[in-house]
Amino acid sequence: MNDGLTLSGMIPGWTFPSGEKAEYTIGVLPGEGIGPEIIEVSLNVLDAVTRGTPAQFEVKEGGDIGLLAEQKTGQILTKEVVSFVESVFSAGGAVLCGPGGGRFVYELRSEFDLFCKVTPIRPLSPLLDVGVIKTDNLNDVDVLIVRENAGGIYFGRWEETQETDELKASHTFEYRESEVERILGVAVALARGRRRRLTLVLKPDGIPSISRLWIEVFKRVVKDSGLESQILQVDYAAYHLIHAAQDFDVIVCPNLFGDILSDLGGLLMGSRGMCFSGNFGKEGRAVYQTGHGAAYDLSGRDQANPIGQLCSLAMLLRVSFGQQGLAQRIEAAMGKVLREGWRTPDIVSPGCRVIGTRELGDRIVEAIEALNEARAA
Repeated sequence: MNDGLTLSGMIPGWTFPSGEKAEYTIGVLPGEGIGPEIIEVSLNVLDAVTRGTPAQFEVKEGGDIGLLAEQKTGQILTKEVVSFVESVFSAGGAVLCGPGGGRFVYELRSEFDLFCKVTPIRPLSPLLDVGVIKTDNLNDVDVLIVRENAGGIYFGRWEETQETDELKASHTFEYRESEVERILGVAVALARGRRRRLTLVLKPDGIPSISRLWIEVFKRVVKDSGLESQILQVDYAAYHLIHAAQDFDVIVCPNLFGDILSDLGGLLMGSRGMCFSGNFGKEGRAVYQTGHGAAYDLSGRDQANPIGQLCSLAMLLRVSFGQQGLAQRIEAAMGKVLREGWRTPDIVSPGCRVIGTRELGDRIVEAIEALNEARAA
C-alpha cells in the first residue's frame, strides 16, 4: 500500500532522500496500553526487512509518555522525552510513536511545531469485506487527509470560573494567515502529485471568521494551480466521505475537523486498528503513529491489531528515509498474510482464522523472510 506521499520541496528543509544513505536513526516511544505490544511487532518486522541490506538502522528507545509518564513524573511530556526526540531529529532520524494519553500528542506537536499531519485512507484489498461499509463503496478509495496540526481549537486558551450559581467554562482559539497558508501549500503540492483534486473542509456559517480566513487564503493558493478545487461544509464532507469516498483525492482542513474525518476514515479501512499517520514539521522532523488510542482494555491480552503501527513504520521508511523498497516489502508481506486469512479479532471475517498480536507479527516476519530469499535468489 503505497501512501503516495513525498514531502520534498513542500515543507521547508525537507529533501526527499534517495535511499542510498548508509545509516539511519529511528527513535521509538513505545507508549502505553497496547503500545509496547504493537511496537514490539514493528521492531521485529523492521529487523526482518532490513536484514542483509546495505542500510544500517540504529533504533533508540525513549522513556514513558502520556498518562504513564504523568503518573510517575507529573508530566505528560517529560523533559527527558523532549531531549530524546530532539536528539533523534538532530541525527536526521524520525520517531515511531506508540499511543500516549492525555494531551501528550498535542504537547509533542507544539514542542516541535509538527504543523502538518497526513493520514492516508486506502483500504487494503484483503479487508474490503470486514467493516460496516459495503464493499462497493470501498473500491478505488485513495484519500489523503491533510490536517493543520499545531493550531486551532486544540491549542486555544481555556478556563473554568465559578459564577454566582453555576460553573462557567470558556475556550478561545485562533488561526493566523501564515499558519493557514503553510498547510494549504502542502495540500496543494500533494494534490498536484496525485489526481489533482483538492477539497477544503470548513463550517462557514458556524465558525464565520476563521472560515473566511481559510477560504480567502485557499482561493489565493489554488489560483492558477491547475487543481480541481471545492469547499465543503464539514457535516456534508463527513457524510460524503462514508457515502462516496472515491470522489475525494486530497482533503485539507483545520485541526478539529481533520481529527474527526481521519477517525471516520477508520470505517473505510475496516477498523481503527488499521489507521496510521505522519506528523511533519520543518527540516525533516517527523513522528509516525497510529490513529487509534492505547486500548487499555486490550492491553496484555495479545489481541491488538498491529497493522496500523506497521503501516506507520512503512510510511516512516518511505517518507523520511526514501526506502521505498523496504516499505513495499512490509506492505506486500502484510497483504499476503491477510489474504491467507490470518486476522486479529477486529478484522476477522467468515472463513478467516483469529490469531493474536504476536502470531500475526510472526507470520508477517516469515512472509518478509520469504520475500528476502526470493529477492536474493
